[in-house]
Amino acid sequence: MTHRMSRRGPVLGVGLAAGVLIPCLAAASPAVAAAAPDVVCTSASSALATKLDKDITAAVAARKGSVAVGLYDRVTKTTCTLKASSAYDSASTVKVTVLAALLWDAKKHDRYLTAQETTLAQAMITQSDNAATSTLWKQLGLTKIKGFLAAAGMTQTEPGADNYWGLTQETVTDEQKLLRLLTAKNTVLSDNSRAYVLRLMNQVTSSQRWGTPYGAPAAVTVHVKNGWLQRATHGWRVHSLGTFDGGGHDYMITVLTQDDSTMSYGITTIQDVAKVIHEDLA
Repeated sequence: MTHRMSRRGPVLGVGLAAGVLIPCLAAASPAVAAAAPDVVCTSASSALATKLDKDITAAVAARKGSVAVGLYDRVTKTTCTLKASSAYDSASTVKVTVLAALLWDAKKHDRYLTAQETTLAQAMITQSDNAATSTLWKQLGLTKIKGFLAAAGMTQTEPGADNYWGLTQETVTDEQKLLRLLTAKNTVLSDNSRAYVLRLMNQVTSSQRWGTPYGAPAAVTVHVKNGWLQRATHGWRVHSLGTFDGGGHDYMITVLTQDDSTMSYGITTIQDVAKVIHEDLA
């Protein structure tokens, strides 16, 4: 059996990791009912924490499958989590980690990215190019990738074996750590590196700007990276990472899902969550 592969992500009916096709069952696994969600929010404003807790809980209550959520807002000192330590296949969201690891390693060796690395990085983030990701993943190797994860404190992330980068195990907790690194001064990534990653995430092609940006205030600058992957078990994984700043705002959202019956179903779940978060923070 042969399958088509898009350079910008998996074709419907095909599972993808590290640019390698994984045949899927003819029908996706049936969605399973989610366990009763346990959203936990804390904030300098108890009223805001209560409202976010209620609204996020309501947004996921009727959704089938598994949903994990992370929110951190620097302005109101607000944090919300749901299943923050549950592990998911990363799909293309790991591409942000790959670029961060590349920049971390370049900083260690006091060098700039090469012209080829810059071309690959731009394709990997703005177009979600899988071939570019595979090239950079192999160039880095597991030692450097794990070195970055350790430096970033991303202890719950397990890189995919045998170059299957899309099967990297990630959690909301670690993805939020990564987004925090990208959006504030730190010793792991230089200011120039952080700005570079965010600039590429701001330039993601329009067809891939769904997910966490849904319902964002007009005044904020949006940075996003999404991932989507169908496999024979657990149906579709659909994820979205987003950071939002400007107009008095500075916050980040991670939503990871699996057991989605279709990619569209997963996108809707993410956007239901994002919409209430943006509304409550605005």
